[in-house]
Order: sequence, then structure tokens, then C-alpha cells
Amino acid sequence: MPANKTLLERVTDFVDAVRLKLQRRSTTGARGERVAAKMLKNKGYRLMARNLRNRFGEIDIVALAPDNQTVVIVEVKAAQSADALPELRVNHHKQRRLTTLAAQIVRRYKLQDHPIRFDVVAVNLPTDADDPVIRHYIAAFDSHI
Repeated sequence: MPANKTLLERVTDFVDAVRLKLQRRSTTGARGERVAAKMLKNKGYRLMARNLRNRFGEIDIVALAPDNQTVVIVEVKAAQSADALPELRVNHHKQRRLTTLAAQIVRRYKLQDHPIRFDVVAVNLPTDADDPVIRHYIAAFDSHI
């Protein structure tokens, strides 16, 4: 970084770099969710909702499993690196948050008569023309709602 930049110019450069990183991250996440939704549809899932938000957080995808009984809460994690494991970001804290959100959905939409399952879909989105690598973890973690 040139020494002749003012503090304001250095701060502006920093803010621009952070904005670009956040924009890239949100683009990666949105693209990963689109890839995951398409994969689930191809497997026979019926998408009920995407990006379901409330004051406690967001559920990426709510789907009905091919058995037409099980409501599936899907957390999608994406990465641009081919060797990254984005699914490892679904830690215990994230699992608890998803469980809380799912319990609210079950109450709000009167889904108590349906089994609830938590899946994780990990998507690696290479920057070149290669197809995305998708890993679907069915019943990725247990929870009692």
C-alpha cells in the first residue's frame, strides 16, 4: 500500500475490499442454494419454501421428502474452493438455531403430525467450467421438536 495515501483513502480501500468479499460470499451462497434446490427437485422433493426468515434466523430450504410425509429442513453450505468442506460449518450452534427455527415453523404451520428431518447440502462451486460437486447428508443431525 503506498505510503502517500491518506487515512480516509486507506479506510475507503478497506471498506471496498470488505464489501467485495461480502458480495462474493452472498453470491456463492445464493448460487449454492439454487444448485441444491435443483438437486432436491430432481430427487423427488417438493420445495415448500426457500429463505424462510424470522427474527431468529433463516432456513435455506423447507421441502417435503419423496415419501410425502417428512418435512425436511435443509441447510445449504457452499464454497468456491474445490477442496473445501463447507458442510463443516454446520456446527452445534447452527444446529441449535435450525432446531429452534424449525420448532417455530412446525407450530406456525401446524405440522406436528409430520416427521421433521434435518438435512445438509454441501456445494462446491468451482470457478472454472466444471460442474458443482454436491453432497447431500440425509438426517445430518438429530433433534427433538
